[in-house]
Amino acid sequence: MAVENGRVGAAVEGKGWGLCRMPFFGGGGAGGSSSLNSSSAYSLTQQQHRPTGQGQPEARRRGSGGSSVSSVAKALLPTRRRLRLDPTTKIYFPYEPGKQVRSAVKIKNTSKSHVAFKFQTTAPKSCFMRPPGGILSPGESIIATVFKFVEPPENNEKPLEQKCKVKFKIVSLKVEGPMEYVPELFDEQKDHVAVEQILRVVFLDPERPSPQLEKLKRQLAEADAALEARKKPPEDTGPRIVGEGLVIDEWKERRERYLARQQVEGVDSV
Repeated sequence: MAVENGRVGAAVEGKGWGLCRMPFFGGGGAGGSSSLNSSSAYSLTQQQHRPTGQGQPEARRRGSGGSSVSSVAKALLPTRRRLRLDPTTKIYFPYEPGKQVRSAVKIKNTSKSHVAFKFQTTAPKSCFMRPPGGILSPGESIIATVFKFVEPPENNEKPLEQKCKVKFKIVSLKVEGPMEYVPELFDEQKDHVAVEQILRVVFLDPERPSPQLEKLKRQLAEADAALEARKKPPEDTGPRIVGEGLVIDEWKERRERYLARQQVEGVDSV
């Protein structure tokens, strides 16, 4: 039995490595050498008698086949993400049935080029985003606020256990330098649009403290502060110009106020 097992193992091994061991067989035994030499001589004879240019179509076919294989392999590679999201796969909302609640997602451009992003949702009638899209420069980040109306539970479902089928998707597009954001960019270059992430809705109990709820509150506060900062007009740090190039400085303003006050006091004394 031991010998038979050895033969079976040798046969299996020979079958599995046969293709790799054929060249070594040709250099060993006489029979293998003669068969290999005869086939090589036949191949050489065929090449010598082949008309000039006959092998070019085959080379072209091999080249096109190689390019098609490389394109397929490139398509199978995972797409390199341009944006980094926080949170990454879920979007958290406080569970308040019958009310409109808010969530927040931090979006950062991690690429070396300008990137346009856009929100998409399966429930556009009950959800909206602010901003719905934009363009981020390399390394720039923004906190987007997401609004959603929470439906009351149905079929005597317990709070926080109702299944929400609403999903959010964030897509990105590489753009050439800073430009004004318009949603039509994604329609004009739809072949270059990449799906960054699909976010699943998760409800949180607003009365029960949790790390996700605390993080959501911080992000919402940061988003509100950024919105207020954008509403304020830019501060004018340069000199104020009145009339045709007349620069009014602080000393002159104080002198004019002093003279006006002296005139008023002189009139009252008379």
